[in-house]
Amino acid sequence: MFNDKSILITGGTGSFGKKYTKTILERYKPRRLIIFSRDELKQYEMQQEFNDPCMRYFIGDVRDGERLMQAMQGVDYVIHAAALKQVPAAEYNPMECIKTNIHGAENVIKAAVANNVDKVIALSTDKAANPINLYGATKLASDKLFVAANNTVGGARTRFSVVRYGNVVGSRGSVVPFFKKLLEDGADHLPITHEDMTRFWITLQQGVDFVLKNFSRMYGGEIFVPKIPSVRIMDLAAAYAPGIPTKIIGIRPGEKLHEIMCPADDSHLTLEFPDHYVLCPTITFQDQNSNFAKNRLGEDGKPVPQGYEYHSGNNPHFLTIDEIREFDVLASQ
Repeated sequence: MFNDKSILITGGTGSFGKKYTKTILERYKPRRLIIFSRDELKQYEMQQEFNDPCMRYFIGDVRDGERLMQAMQGVDYVIHAAALKQVPAAEYNPMECIKTNIHGAENVIKAAVANNVDKVIALSTDKAANPINLYGATKLASDKLFVAANNTVGGARTRFSVVRYGNVVGSRGSVVPFFKKLLEDGADHLPITHEDMTRFWITLQQGVDFVLKNFSRMYGGEIFVPKIPSVRIMDLAAAYAPGIPTKIIGIRPGEKLHEIMCPADDSHLTLEFPDHYVLCPTITFQDQNSNFAKNRLGEDGKPVPQGYEYHSGNNPHFLTIDEIREFDVLASQ
């Protein structure tokens, strides 16, 4: 699907972007693979690792619609990964988060339609489901923009979908590298926000593979949610620092005890597939009559029970301490 195609990824120097680039170059022969991001140092460092002739590096910010217009010329597929993601930072800098996560999403949509891009997948987060923090609220707004864009493209071919998943093992700013740094610095305890806290758990490679497959599955307007395991924060501490005491420090600003990916209020829109869920659009598309219960790969989904909610606390699959360690090994490969 991606051979001889031009692909652009916003926020491409991040953890996801680098793993995505590695995967695409190993499996396909793209015509162009464009890394669009605002940090010249990260781009310089990434160029040392990924310098295939198909690679292109564009310095630009998703807040700059004109620059996105230039970068997307001749592009077939877009992955929108750029975002301000740190929950506490968003609480203290709300307008900066809104400019990037909402206005940036709008700019990506406009540039994709103007350049007749074929398909766009935007990366979302479990924090966008029933959000209680500004980051989650901006990503919910972004999700709504990308879904509704399918109804406003006019005669353009561009179609938009969203992928939503949980905590990525080892990604920048996440709990695993934080714990590891504390241990390297000789910490005599690990700070725990709440002893009952749970989170969804996924490796970068699993996230990349899920996004790639959904380009083949999508009609446009779906929110794709993978079936992934959960972890208990106390098990996480035991896996990385057995025998090290923990200290409860309280839930941080904007933080939940459990994360949600398929809210109960959306159960009437939720379809269950063997390895994922699909949240169907809340609106009707005028020029598209998609049967979301059978995707483009021929996979069949079925409605979930009324009131069904998929959250990290009621997940039937929790990782054991040994499995958490195995996930860490997978994440480092």
